[in-house]
Amino acid sequence: MDRQLNSDEAFEFAFSCHKTGDTENAKATYLRILEAVPEEPRSLHFLGILLHQEEKSDLALSCVKRSIELFPDSPDWRNDLGNILADRGDFAGAVAEFESAIVLMPGNPVYWNNLGAVQDRCGRSAEAYLSFQEAIAIDPFFGDALINLASLLDREGRQVEATEYHCRAYVLAPTHGKPKSMLGIAYCRLGRLAEAAEIYREWMFEEPDNPIPKHHFLACSKAAVPLRASDDYVEKHFDRSAANFDFNLNNIAYRGPEMIGRALERVAADSRGFSVLDAGCGTGLCASMLSVYAKRLIGVDLSSAMLDEAKKRGLYHELVKCEITHYLAEHPDCFDLVAAADTLIYFGALEELFSAAYSALRPGGFLVFTVEDERSANATFSFNPNGRYSHGKDYLDTLLLQSGFELLAMDSDIIRVEFGMPVAGLTITVRRKL
Repeated sequence: MDRQLNSDEAFEFAFSCHKTGDTENAKATYLRILEAVPEEPRSLHFLGILLHQEEKSDLALSCVKRSIELFPDSPDWRNDLGNILADRGDFAGAVAEFESAIVLMPGNPVYWNNLGAVQDRCGRSAEAYLSFQEAIAIDPFFGDALINLASLLDREGRQVEATEYHCRAYVLAPTHGKPKSMLGIAYCRLGRLAEAAEIYREWMFEEPDNPIPKHHFLACSKAAVPLRASDDYVEKHFDRSAANFDFNLNNIAYRGPEMIGRALERVAADSRGFSVLDAGCGTGLCASMLSVYAKRLIGVDLSSAMLDEAKKRGLYHELVKCEITHYLAEHPDCFDLVAAADTLIYFGALEELFSAAYSALRPGGFLVFTVEDERSANATFSFNPNGRYSHGKDYLDTLLLQSGFELLAMDSDIIRVEFGMPVAGLTITVRRKL
């Protein structure tokens, strides 16, 4: 250290070295200042911080405590002491220091977040919740507090609330390097559809031949509502998700096959020897239930990867890669039962599909399918920001009757739980008239 530097200049030099990671020069300079000016508060405090970083905790604690005795009105220093005490497992002491910092500067979100983190660690979750909320109220873009609150809510099983805070944290800048697929989902979950659409628009520009961003751009922007998801979208989306498909559905409490199974028990409990089509069979989640009724079970799907997974079940007599409306139209009077679990959520208008299903069934044959329930007034169908369609009951009832079907049942149930929120579904059972 230059001997001509005064104590302020020397401290600035030491502190600059400390910030840039030159701890050797920083430590030597802090010590020289203290040799010249014993108990100089700043040097004593930041020497303590440096010693804590070197895991010399006892000596660090004594330096920092003494600096606060000499200069008790610094909220930042009390916050530093709180962090050291928390690292040592002295949660009660840490809480006291963070609270002292807040008294001195109540508008600092860092102090509230640190207080909440320690309260959470010692089981005071209700108080931690309020502290994190206070930090976020002061700074709605404070990522650490958002993540801490989301984690607390996750542990308490409050998934809907937790998801909001996870998403708010995820979309914070910088977003470079974050997958646009995940950013789009996060913005959608937050209801920030214009921003979601912009993300998908950027993704479209980067990958003009990829149907996935185009599909979701349309869903969020409502620039144009397609009558159904494109074949390219369905194929690519499910090809890339096939390997983890069953695991992911289990995580969202998916109940489509169960709903189809209950419907069939009511109308065909004693029936065997059916020719059965699993329309949009995916990985074959319905196969074990449908095989009970089947003399011959055929699965049809657009995704080769999904069909590969379905084949592993060993329950299908035939698996076919084809768009289901086309397949149905090309197989008149072939089936006693057509089942479609979570397939029609990728169709908006259903006229063509119902007509093809009617023609593919033999007289008296059953069509059993699930949809997501669109409950807005006078709705036909809606193309939702999640990229799926939902359908109104009146629309389905009218269209099925117009297509020649006899409506046997329309049952409401929860088909999945998404981001902690139940998704209303319908199971519809109809019969081709004899």
